Parts: sequence; C-alpha cells; structure tokens
Amino acid sequence: MIAKINSPLNLGSPTLAATTAGLRNRLPSQMRRSIPFYVACVVLILFTLNVTFRSGGHTLVRPHFASKDAPVLIRPRADFPKKIWQSWKVHPFDFEDKNKKVARSWVDINRDWRYEVLTDQNSMQYVEFHFGPEGFNRPDIVDFYRDVKDHIVKADLLRYIIMYAEGGVYADIDVQALKSMAKFIPPHYNVADIDMVIGVEIDEPDWKDHPILGPKSMSFCQWTFMSKPQTPVMMRLIEHIMTWLTGVAKEQNKPISEVELNFDQIISGTGPSAFTEAIMTEMNILAEKNNEKKVTWDDFHDLMESTIRSRVLVLTVEAFAAGQGHSDSGNHASKPALVKHHYHASNWPSKHPRYSHPAYGEVERCNWKDECVKKWDADVAAFNKMTPEEQAKIVAEKEAERREERERAEAEKRKHEEEERRKEEARKKEEEDKLRQKWLEEEAEARMKAGGEGAPAPPEGSKDDKEKRMESPP
Repeated sequence: MIAKINSPLNLGSPTLAATTAGLRNRLPSQMRRSIPFYVACVVLILFTLNVTFRSGGHTLVRPHFASKDAPVLIRPRADFPKKIWQSWKVHPFDFEDKNKKVARSWVDINRDWRYEVLTDQNSMQYVEFHFGPEGFNRPDIVDFYRDVKDHIVKADLLRYIIMYAEGGVYADIDVQALKSMAKFIPPHYNVADIDMVIGVEIDEPDWKDHPILGPKSMSFCQWTFMSKPQTPVMMRLIEHIMTWLTGVAKEQNKPISEVELNFDQIISGTGPSAFTEAIMTEMNILAEKNNEKKVTWDDFHDLMESTIRSRVLVLTVEAFAAGQGHSDSGNHASKPALVKHHYHASNWPSKHPRYSHPAYGEVERCNWKDECVKKWDADVAAFNKMTPEEQAKIVAEKEAERREERERAEAEKRKHEEEERRKEEARKKEEEDKLRQKWLEEEAEARMKAGGEGAPAPPEGSKDDKEKRMESPP
C-alpha cells in the first residue's frame, strides 16, 4: 500500500499517489537520500552570495537617479584601482618642461600603476563613453558637461566624473609625487574598510565666522585625493554642481556657457568647500545609519595622525598640503608629506577675481596670519566710517603704494632674471672649457699610444705653438 504524502497538494487522490510512487520507483534510493543535501547546499550558496553583496562598505546598487536601463555594478570593490589620473589642456607629449617634470614624478615612483591624462580635446569623448546610453545612461550629465565652458568649473567637474566612473588617484597637473602610492594608506588599515583617501588643506576654524575667510577656513584638499569607483559622494558632487550652476545661470539670465563667477563662487560651488561639504554630508549619512556620533570639523582640527570616519581615511595636513605657511602644515621634507603642490598651473583666479578692497586689497594676502587679518578687518572698519573725501584720499595713497611695490617687484624680477642669465652663461662656458680640456687630454693620450712625442702638443693658438711655428723653416 502506498502511504499518503504529507503535502497540501495531497487530497487523497489515487492518481497523485500513483504518479508519486512512479517517480520514486524511477529514482535510485541513493539519489533520493541525497536530495536534502543538495537542497541545503543551494540554500547555503544563496545565503553566502547575499552576505557578500551586502558587506565590504557601501553596496553598489542602482542609484536612485539612474535610468532604469543603466548598467549596475553589483559587487563593491575591496581595493583601489591602480590608476593615476590627471587633466590638462594638451596631450602629455606636448607638455611644457615644468609640467612634464612634475607629471613624470608619478610614473617614476609608481611603476606598477597605470597613468592617463585627459585633455581639452578628449575629455568630452570620455564623458560620453561612461555616461552615455551604454554607460551609466546619464544624458543630463553628458549635456551639462558639454555646455560648461568655464575652464576651472570643467576641470573640477571632470575630476569627480573620472573618480565616479573609474576611481583611482587624481592629482592636479602641477602636483608632484614625493612618495609612492604605497604610502597613501598606512599599513595598519584594512583597504577594504576605506572608500576614499583625502587630506586636510585648510584648518583655521578660528576664522569660521569671518565674512570672507569663513567659508574657506575648514576644508579638505581636492588637488590630490583617492577614491574607489561609484562612491555616492562623487555623484553627490556632480549633481550639486549641475544644480548650483543651473541656478546661477537663471539668476544671471544667461546660458550656462556664459555664466560669470568670482573666486568665492568657484571655491564654494565646485572647489574645496563644495568637496568638503559633500564629504561631510556623506560621512554623517553613514554615521547616522550606523548609530555613530555626528562628524564635525572638530574630528579633524589639529589632526596629528590619520583617522577613518565613515569609510573615509583622512590624512594630516602635511600629507597633501605641506608648506602652505598656515594650518600648521609643516614642510615638504617632513615624513608625512606625500606630494608637493607647485601652483604654476593655478592661474584661474585671474579670470575669477577675489574680493579686493579698494584701499586694502585682498585679505587672502594675509595667508591666515592672525595679526594681518585683524589689521585688515580694523582698517576696513575704519575706512567705512570715513567721509567720501577721506576714503578717496586713502585709496589714492594705497594705489600709489601698490604701484611702487609693483615697480620694485618688477625690478627685482629683472635683476633676478639677469643673475640667472649670467649664471647660465657661466655654466655653459665652464662646460665648454671642461669638454675642451677633456679633448686635449684624449688627443695627448692618443699620440702617446701611437708612439709620438712624449709630451702633448700645445693647443693651437697658444704661446708655445706660435714660437714653434716661428722656429720651423719655411
């Protein structure tokens, strides 16, 4: 007799019982006994895959802003892509010597890393490839990048686009590598626990309420940083820039390509302040999710050693911003210093001027020196209480002082250039003399080996040479 199967499908049907019995008779008893084992294995595999997809940091799922057809990276990376990125106006083959020398530093001490420079000629194709229909499918980002014409806005936007698409290390073209990438993450950290590596740039919180310096007084460095691909903070930055610049264009009643921006707007809209705000926001989103305390600048003020907050490794100010003359940034000879910023490509403020007081100029010239900033503030406050006639007199006096200062600076520059020219001429003459002496010595040695006279012939035109020619018969 066939026993009934304990199943909701079993309604006592003879047909079902007969069918089940037939299946059991066709399966070997050993295979029937193995079925529970196979089922358990499948369940275990599915459970393991689920845990793997959810561990190791931020889970890279389809972003809320992506098109439904956009491809998704379903597994987060445990490591950083070994690729160094830079961007500039021209191809590396066409670099000026000063840029070529600095750029080579990255390759020379990181031989096992790939290196690529995006230029004004090929960056658009890069954005179209990665954010077009077969990439992240973000036509809004592609169109926005195409519309932006301001060079510094485009440069800032491009670095965030690169880091989101592929990750790796980004460095401005005038940043020199002092130590290898192996030094960027101290060995006691687990790389799988880190999504970004950044450094402090400006750490002057005492001036956080200053009307001009305040927004720039606490910031991370964005001329060099490291990121894994598809970190949420990079997309946050990209979308912030799109929203912000679109709003500015509306305010100015201009297309995005014709927007006019000052220095502070660049800093807060696309530069270090925007970079810092996006990172702090993302840190606190993750901190709240993990029931951790809120992240504030106090966590990074006077930072003596690197620290991790919400999967971001923050290095001390000396790492990426040594030698600034403020923020206790030390110098480039210090052990923590990883890069050196030469600033020779940082001429964008000429097109985006800082606020300059008509009499006392730019407060940034104080370079965060307390006494200088306080004096600038006091002078401006006193100026605002003067009559228009008194103000005009002060402005004229200060303009005359600045003109004299410029003339002195130009004279010093010409003097320095003349000294350098003379040094170069002396150096070349010394090299020529050394080469001539070496040639004479080689000639003498060759004659001696050939069995000639024991003493070398005097140089042509010397006193001995003239005397010998006079004594020789015609």
